[in-house]
Amino acid sequence: MLLRLVPENTKINFMAARKVAIVFSAILLVASIALFAVQSLNYGIDFKGGISVEVQMEGGKPVPMEEVRQVINDMGYVGASVREFGRQDDAMIRIERQPGDADAQGAVIQRVREELPAAIPGLTFLDGNFISPTVSEELKRDGTLAVTIAVIAVLIYIWFRFEWQFGLGAVVALVHDVLLTVGFFAVTRLEFNLSIIAAILTIIGYSLNDTVVVYDRIRENIRKFRKLPMDELINFSLNQTLSRTLMTSLTTLLALFALFFLGGPAIQGFTAAMIWGIVIGTYSSIFIASPLLLMFNLRREAMIIEDEKDDPTVDKSRPSNPFEQM
Repeated sequence: MLLRLVPENTKINFMAARKVAIVFSAILLVASIALFAVQSLNYGIDFKGGISVEVQMEGGKPVPMEEVRQVINDMGYVGASVREFGRQDDAMIRIERQPGDADAQGAVIQRVREELPAAIPGLTFLDGNFISPTVSEELKRDGTLAVTIAVIAVLIYIWFRFEWQFGLGAVVALVHDVLLTVGFFAVTRLEFNLSIIAAILTIIGYSLNDTVVVYDRIRENIRKFRKLPMDELINFSLNQTLSRTLMTSLTTLLALFALFFLGGPAIQGFTAAMIWGIVIGTYSSIFIASPLLLMFNLRREAMIIEDEKDDPTVDKSRPSNPFEQM
C-alpha cells in the first residue's frame, strides 16, 4: 500500500493564501537583492582567486585539522580554510590571495610545501595551485551564464509543452528560488563556490520537476472539468498532488540532512544549499507557480483539444465544488 503523508481527499484552500504568499515572497526577494548589493557573498577562492594546497597523512591516519590550521596561521596566513578532502587522511587548505603577482603566490605554495610537513610529522604535500583573479572572473561569469541558460531553456520547454502562461509562471518561480538561495548565502555567509553553482542548477531541476507535476495535473483537470472556476480547479489539482509533493520533498530532505551532519565540512555548503532549495522549491511550486496562472489570466479554451468536444469520457459539466464546505 502506498504510504501517504496526508489524507487522500484533502481540501486545503491554497488559493486563499496566494496574496499573502506573494507579498511574503516579494519581501524576501527585496531583502535578498538588498543584502547581495550591500555585502555581496562570501566568495570562495574559485571566484575571488587564491591558493589551494592538498596534503595527506601517511598510513591513512586522520589529518590533524586544528594543528594544520594553527601552523598555517603561525605562518601569517590568517583565516585559511582547512577541510577534509574526500578521505579522512586527505585535506584541502585554501589560502586567500596574498599581495603580489603570480610569482609571489608561487612562493607561498613553496613555503607551505617546506614548512608544513616539517611542523607536522607524517604529513606530506600532494599538490598546490594558484587561481588567478582572471580565472576566477571567468568562473563567475561562466557560472552566471550556466544558471541563465538553464532558466531560458526551462522557459522554452514549458512554453512548448503547455502554454506561455505556464512557461512564464515556471520561470518566475525558478528565478524566485535562485534569488532566495543567493539571499540565503548572503545571510549565512557560507562560502559561495563552484559547488554552490552546481547546487543551484540541481535546485532548478528539482523545482522544475515539482512544478511540471502540478502543471500537468492542472492541464488534465482543465480538460476534464470544463466549468469549474479556475481558482477552485487549481486548488483541486494542488490537493491531488500534495501527497506526492510532500513525500518527494521529505525523503530527499532526509538524505540531505544525513549528508549535512555526517558528510563533513567539505560538502556542507552544497548540502545546505540543497536543503534550502528543496524547501523553497516546494513552497514556490504551490504558492508562486500555481497562483501566477490566475494572474496571467490563463484561458482554458487554449488547453482544450478540439477532438475532445465529442469525447464521451470527458466530463463537460461542473462537478461539485470540493471547497464549498470549507
